[in-house]
Amino acid sequence: YTPVLDFSDGISGFLAGFRELNFDNYTWLTQDALYFNAYVTSLIIAAISTMLTLIVGYPIAYGMARAPATIRPTLLMLVILPFWTSFLIRVYAWIGILKPEGLLNQLLMSLHIISQPLVILNTYTAIFIGIVYSYLPFMVLPLYSSLEKMDYSLVEAAEDLGCPPIGAFWKITFPLSLPGVVAGCLLVFIPAVGEFVIPDLLGGSQTLMIGKTLWNEFFSNRDWPVSSAVAVILLLVLTIPIMFFQQAQAKAQEQGR
Repeated sequence: YTPVLDFSDGISGFLAGFRELNFDNYTWLTQDALYFNAYVTSLIIAAISTMLTLIVGYPIAYGMARAPATIRPTLLMLVILPFWTSFLIRVYAWIGILKPEGLLNQLLMSLHIISQPLVILNTYTAIFIGIVYSYLPFMVLPLYSSLEKMDYSLVEAAEDLGCPPIGAFWKITFPLSLPGVVAGCLLVFIPAVGEFVIPDLLGGSQTLMIGKTLWNEFFSNRDWPVSSAVAVILLLVLTIPIMFFQQAQAKAQEQGR
């Protein structure tokens, strides 16, 4: 590979190299349905995984916030504990759990819940499980930070005035925890879109995600121009939720003044 912009010949060399720049690789990406499907599939999988992580993580964060102050540090340590091990090892562990002769199927068959092993490994279900497990702390910690700071006397006052617990949750607790919800969703959604280790190990060869496609273009096909275009488009796509988050934060700060 030679540098496109060569400064050794001065400004003339720079301009000559600059004239050779083009958008052919970006145009080619729009003509190949493989990459479009990979982007769409990645966004859908990341969105579903983010919602599942929120559903699992919110009760955990709420329980931690309402727990006695003496045991909260221990609960936080348990949430952070998986980060002390290798990400690759944690994903590999799920292969032993989800495979047909794995721990999960053996347990369900021994309890006579199923008569034959479930096919979970090398499916999108396995990808969802892997993403939710791997990124759960990124959801729990922002939620816990928001819920811990909340004034729970507001909930008690609402219940004293006749509001049922479910109504108090949706009218008081959840709106006050929205900053943590938004932050947690961003921390899960953005890396999940470009995830390639989990789809490769748990999803098998048939799964199509843009992170896995990008990895193959870089290290298998060695097509660096196309893979660079794929990476740039992915970066632009991921800036959209960040921009919405910043706008929402700015509006919230203006309303709070």
